[in-house]
Amino acid sequence: MHFMTALGAAWQRRNSLLCVGLDPDPSRFPVHLAGRPDAILEFCRGIVDATADLVCCFKPQIAYFAAQRAEDQLEALIAHIHEKHPGTPVILDAKRGDIGSTAEQYAVEAFERFRADAITVNPYMGRDSVEPYLAYPDKGVILLCRTSNPGGSDLQFLDVGGGEKLYERVARLVAEEWNASGNCGLVVGATFPDEIARVRALTGDMPLLVPGIGAQGGDIAATVAAGRTAAGTGLMINSSRAILYAGKGEDYADAARRTALETRDAINAHR
Repeated sequence: MHFMTALGAAWQRRNSLLCVGLDPDPSRFPVHLAGRPDAILEFCRGIVDATADLVCCFKPQIAYFAAQRAEDQLEALIAHIHEKHPGTPVILDAKRGDIGSTAEQYAVEAFERFRADAITVNPYMGRDSVEPYLAYPDKGVILLCRTSNPGGSDLQFLDVGGGEKLYERVARLVAEEWNASGNCGLVVGATFPDEIARVRALTGDMPLLVPGIGAQGGDIAATVAAGRTAAGTGLMINSSRAILYAGKGEDYADAARRTALETRDAINAHR
């Protein structure tokens, strides 16, 4: 299934714009998982099974798995999502950015090894660094545009001519030239609602992945107001740590579900 088809169906079927980020940090796991060789898989599987009916997508961050030599657990996790929660898109948060044959191998890694439905990509090396991902027309390519970190302004807010900011140029290029297969989206941080609104104006109904609510302090009401489409969708609003670590005991998955439900409902209250 095309990533955008699956995402659109999840928006409607789950009545949700919530994306749960899977950033597993073993130092924060409940004690009962300590020492297990499959602790990362077990922890994330518990979160997924507890929240799948509340989300429009999941977003595992590859660095948290690779740092623990747990890429095999990432493969197993994505396979579990596809098997047990079919139709739930998985975005591999890798922020890859390279050219030529290297980018081709990163695309194989994401889409053929891990079987992700979409990947985050850094577009600041230009179109040829993105083309290997665009060669998979049914997969989502979510490009960094206006990121939520404070240092994003160092480059993304530079004037590139005629008053146009660099992040605006990226948004326009993606919407007008790179999205021939209709499989592109953009990352725009919740900490910059004015820029979310600007990107929405430049890109029409293109999906936006919006990190930065919860632990990073982004405002839900401002995010939804700035980024929703006329249909009340168009957003994948990510929350990671606030949901993953809502509980500290064996009932951690139940605590995650309660926080995910509260977050989804808070988002819906402003749609």
